[in-house]
Amino acid sequence: MELANILKACDHTLLRVDCTSEEIKAICDQGIKYQCASVCIPPCHVAGARRYAGDRLKICTVIGFPNGYATSAVKAFEAKDAIDNGADEIDMVINLSMVKDGAWSDVERDIMAVREATRGHVLKVIIECCLLTEEEKIRLCEIVSKCGCDFIKTSTGFSKGGATREDVALLRAHVAEQVKVKAAGGISSLQDAEDFLNLGAERLGTSRIVKLAMEQENLESALQENY
Repeated sequence: MELANILKACDHTLLRVDCTSEEIKAICDQGIKYQCASVCIPPCHVAGARRYAGDRLKICTVIGFPNGYATSAVKAFEAKDAIDNGADEIDMVINLSMVKDGAWSDVERDIMAVREATRGHVLKVIIECCLLTEEEKIRLCEIVSKCGCDFIKTSTGFSKGGATREDVALLRAHVAEQVKVKAAGGISSLQDAEDFLNLGAERLGTSRIVKLAMEQENLESALQENY
């Protein structure tokens, strides 16, 4: 698989709690240069990133992140505020307490509150696969599909595990055809990225792939200088 095609599937991500505005500008520059699908950044940096990047790059941010236990009203407000600040795409975290209680109607209402606040924008629903049983993952595929969300996403990258090949295949098999899969967390190599895309993911949440592209570019430049 061509590196350029992998990069086009990447949400180039920087969600460190201490990231600076200069670091956000840098990943915007990288996202533009390597034609990434978007940059995924903290909500507090969305307005600045939109002013900096203009219409050259999609801006994605996270809602209810990383724990998902804010109330539905808070998540909906966060999402609307992010969109007002210039976000194109929203990645929300589900309420895992509701999942573990088997309160599926509440889970659906929680997701729908954010779906209603994000009409006309891409909504990705993070289900944190590493904390779920297979049955819970399948049930969430059904709910995310029913709510008309655009993506189901494996992980925040802040819990005990990230994307796995098994989870990507499972989600792709159980979400509705129109719902896409985003793999995130622990994508550390081009082989990881290619495997996830081949298994049915259409987005990758990662910072590493752009770094690998930069390393490859630097290596090629050094080799050319030596000739």
